[in-house]
Amino acid sequence: MQRRHLLSAAAALAAAAPLRAQGGWAAIEGAARGQTVVFNAWGGSERTNAYLQWVAAELKARHGVVLEHVKLADTAEFVRRIRAERAAGRARGSADLVWINGENFLTMKREGLLHGPWAEQLPNFALVDVQGKPTTRIDFAEPVEGLEAPWGMAQLSFFVDTARAPLPAPATLDGLLDWARRHPGRFTYPKPPQFVGTTFLKQAMATLNGDRSALARPHAPEAFAALTPALWRHLDALHPLLWRGGKAFPASPAAADQMLADGELAMGMSFNPNHAANAIAAKRFPATVRAFQLDGGTIGNTHFVAIPFNAPAQAGAQVVANFLLSPLAQARKADLSVWGDPTVLAVDRLPAAERALFAGAAMPGQVQQPAPVIPEPHGSWVEPLETAWLRRYGA
Repeated sequence: MQRRHLLSAAAALAAAAPLRAQGGWAAIEGAARGQTVVFNAWGGSERTNAYLQWVAAELKARHGVVLEHVKLADTAEFVRRIRAERAAGRARGSADLVWINGENFLTMKREGLLHGPWAEQLPNFALVDVQGKPTTRIDFAEPVEGLEAPWGMAQLSFFVDTARAPLPAPATLDGLLDWARRHPGRFTYPKPPQFVGTTFLKQAMATLNGDRSALARPHAPEAFAALTPALWRHLDALHPLLWRGGKAFPASPAAADQMLADGELAMGMSFNPNHAANAIAAKRFPATVRAFQLDGGTIGNTHFVAIPFNAPAQAGAQVVANFLLSPLAQARKADLSVWGDPTVLAVDRLPAAERALFAGAAMPGQVQQPAPVIPEPHGSWVEPLETAWLRRYGA
């Protein structure tokens, strides 16, 4: 697989070389004009979909590029499709760009299913905060190596309805367990393999083990056997205190959100620190909801866009990715009234006019004291962790 990846990268570089030789980025922009870029991206959020409609209009007006959003329910389906296209010898594939990270990126990288490297050659990549946000170059402990461009940041956050469970909110996992004892049945988490539920498992495993260095390396059975007992002990204590006694779990974050909105739950979680503020602004949550993160840090990562190896519109895909990194696009995406997705840019290093794009009034429900970021475990840990959880607790 590694040899196939090297061959794929070499072929992609050879294909891109003529454009660079003929004028660098200007040549790529010229080749992109008139292209249609098929962007495969999760379609489960009305706000995200509306944002991409705005992006499409801007790309058409500024660059003559047509953006077509293909809405995915599960990015793993996309990976399987590109794998099948390669097996069938399809030199012109069905997609030009994909929203991706984690185990799906790891699979595509290892199997040579990605075009590149290209991402760090984008003009706007120079604006990315690679020092302050190292996960812009490390995706679930896997070096990105220019095969995907950063798009946004995420960090596990919790929120509590203070009308049903007065502050203070728990500050640690042990504190969360104590909170659940005081408020039985008012907390739960989405059922793994739903990604927020899986992230909660990773959060617990990372926090409950003093030495979590093995999580930064590819999964090994002996390391898994050493690190998971503390997780299972914690969950065994927590589950009887959860909604329905831990015998059932919400199928999605949206389902859990609705349970909190209906008063069935008093606490929830999200992988977007601005999620509660967005929900309050949209009147999906009551104004009494407050967001918080755990004192010792919470799992965080970057999400990216990548180009499949057989993308027909590779130049157009790069123009789209570069626009997604522009201060204009990043500021609009970070706007709590639009999406509220944290930026990957080093805002403090932008010129004053572009820095001003990110200025916005504080809103109820925002995380007041951001916690340190705990890096994601290596992507190869996800499947074994989910499988073990389902074997122990899955209905």
